[in-house]
Amino acid sequence: MGAARLRALLDGVRYEVLPAKATEDKVLAHVPRDVVVTVTASPVKGLEPTLDLAARLAAHGYRVVPHVPARLLRDDAHLKEAVDRLREAGVDDVFVPAGDADPPAGGYDGALPVLRRLSELGGPFAHIGVTGYPESHPLIDDDVTVQAMWDKREHATYIVSNLCFDPRVLGEWIGRIRRREVDLPVYVGVAGPVQRAKLLAMATKVGVGESTRFLTKHPSWFLRFAAPGGYSPDGLLARAEGALTAPAAGVAGLHLFTFNQIAETEKWRRALLDRLGG
Repeated sequence: MGAARLRALLDGVRYEVLPAKATEDKVLAHVPRDVVVTVTASPVKGLEPTLDLAARLAAHGYRVVPHVPARLLRDDAHLKEAVDRLREAGVDDVFVPAGDADPPAGGYDGALPVLRRLSELGGPFAHIGVTGYPESHPLIDDDVTVQAMWDKREHATYIVSNLCFDPRVLGEWIGRIRRREVDLPVYVGVAGPVQRAKLLAMATKVGVGESTRFLTKHPSWFLRFAAPGGYSPDGLLARAEGALTAPAAGVAGLHLFTFNQIAETEKWRRALLDRLGG
């Protein structure tokens, strides 16, 4: 991959973190203010820890993107309360997935109705992200997920892809959504460097959240993290060069799933930038 293009992707990086007790301190200690921090939401703990951490990180000067899963919202009043709190904190970017809460907390069972409601509220956020699924969703047919992105394109401003470890699948998916004239910028979801023992320790402390649940649904993915020395995204980035750098791909940056291994993720990014001369 060309060094300049990879540097650009690393400069446009986003770090996904889970709202655990030590997350704020880890971000402050290791994440530069020019790195976007996204905060997940757990169906177990609800939306409150996400809103609270997002406001605190925003107060520290970070550009924060809280996850607002549709299935965690109790009703319109709950959505309006979340919007007001985030706007008061200076947040102008949210990520709206359907979420995994089963059953839903209220009447929203998917992201599209929430996106429509946000539009009806006057578009309180300048940026809104939605989910893309390069690999098959365990519960939703591939054609449905692509159609959903088409339906959401009028309300969203970018797509964040779920994890994909296969560069061929990733490239085919990007091509497929572009052929469907879904032209929103894509942030490609990539697992950050993580060792199995640390991942399991984090999962035990945090509980099963959106960023860890897929590991139990995709055992073959978990094996990648269990390999000697843990997992590093270097190989995937090298093999996915064509998919990530093609002008028609519209890849805006990388979305790194940190699994709260925040120091390790930033150390990896800095080392790669140094090797690239960045």
